[in-house]
Amino acid sequence: MVMKLPYLGSCLFLVFFSLVSIVASGSGKGLPILSFDEGYNQLFGDDNLVIHRDGKAVHLSLNERTGSGFVSQDLYLHGYFSASIKLPADYTAGVVVAFYMSNGDMFEKNHDEIDFEFLGNIRGKNWRIQTNIYGNGSTSAGREERYNLWFDPADDFHHYTILWTASHIIFYVDNIPIREFKRTAEMGGDFPSKPMSLYATIWDGSDWATNGGKYRVNYKYAPYVAEFSDLVLHGCAVDPIEFSSKRCDGTQSWEQLTTSITPSQKSKMDSFRRKHMTYSYCYDQTRYKVAPPECVINPREAERLKKFDPVTFGGGRRHHGKRHHHMRASRSEADSI
Repeated sequence: MVMKLPYLGSCLFLVFFSLVSIVASGSGKGLPILSFDEGYNQLFGDDNLVIHRDGKAVHLSLNERTGSGFVSQDLYLHGYFSASIKLPADYTAGVVVAFYMSNGDMFEKNHDEIDFEFLGNIRGKNWRIQTNIYGNGSTSAGREERYNLWFDPADDFHHYTILWTASHIIFYVDNIPIREFKRTAEMGGDFPSKPMSLYATIWDGSDWATNGGKYRVNYKYAPYVAEFSDLVLHGCAVDPIEFSSKRCDGTQSWEQLTTSITPSQKSKMDSFRRKHMTYSYCYDQTRYKVAPPECVINPREAERLKKFDPVTFGGGRRHHGKRHHHMRASRSEADSI
């Protein structure tokens, strides 16, 4: 059963009048950066989480004993969430670093989730980035997309952002939109619509993360350390019990803001996807004979992916006999393309 949330009133208000221009540029300049103690709590990992620079930076590490992670102190309904992240270097196969929103701890059977996942690789091959979206527990219909990057994310810090509104979700890398996911009537309740917390974690995903589990974490290279800084939580905090507004620092309605990407951003996004996207569930004919209803098929994307992998994207014979019943299973199979 889906829990009905009461009207959140002022929780639809955003922090600054200037957010229209901030969103239009894809940049978080001017938004407040919170220290760890101001906005986050440790999730797990004991001393594998280390705070630096008076709380302005956090290091998460993975070793044979455990991974680590942190979570926002508040729940949020819509907003702008970002971090600068530097990933571990060298051999990182099987390692997963995640920067994501979820309410799975509160809604076990109908949770929402918006994911950035960074998937490690063998020496000589760069990390890959995956985005995914779940709404109302729709984990059997993973909405994965996967990309290569135009830089090595282990060389330096790069900026990753999730923009979430009632009508769409945009993922940014270094202020360039890489994916826009629009809510459609056909999706029903499958669009994330309940308050979520922000998470950051590093963990062992050996069973699926690199070539479907072919390459696993090698702990002789541990500890694997992911560095986080410039943490921005810019939205409306929601009371976890009553789901009413807990704190809103502005007076301009989020729903009234024009948050669609600009023509210039659209051009950059199209260029990124043309050059770097290696997987999209919308074109995976081994999983979906008919594309899910929210998909907007781009003929150029379809043709390029078909040339990249004619079996997965061209409707040929399946690689696998498995069905995609579970979130991690679907990610594993998608990784084998």
